[in-house]
Amino acid sequence: MKLTNQDVEDLMREMYGKEILPLVKLLKGKKNVNEFKIAEKLGMTINQVRNMFYKLQEKGLINSTRKKDKKKGWYVYYWTFNDKEARDLIVEHRQKKINDLRSNLAREEEIIYFICKNKHVRMRYDDALENDFRCPECGELLIEEDKEKILRKIRSDIKSMEKEINN
Repeated sequence: MKLTNQDVEDLMREMYGKEILPLVKLLKGKKNVNEFKIAEKLGMTINQVRNMFYKLQEKGLINSTRKKDKKKGWYVYYWTFNDKEARDLIVEHRQKKINDLRSNLAREEEIIYFICKNKHVRMRYDDALENDFRCPECGELLIEEDKEKILRKIRSDIKSMEKEINN
């Protein structure tokens, strides 16, 4: 699988929220970026930036080296984004989504659902029976759902995600 900037952004947004994207964009494709310069560019305190770094470091998405500032006597960290780990994490996330979709597909194939024609409810046979096959919202008769469109969509999603992983 080839790693794209969009893949990385999607993963970061999903795992950490959109707040971390500017930081990742500053690191992506660069090596040993000074944490104070990053804080300055983002208009944040060094502690705010370090908290984001630590979140990324927990998953191995960034690496750091530290050097002692000879003038001030404290340590300065230099950060690098880890493309290989990001790729592995994206593949792992997509594989989990594929497994979830497969479980969902099996459930959809196995269970018969009844729906309201006004799209108020979707319920299993037992629940529909308890409600006398009537919608609890509008009282309309519930009909058996034709799931072919749903099944095709799930199968298509699985196929496209598998294709992305294998490229």
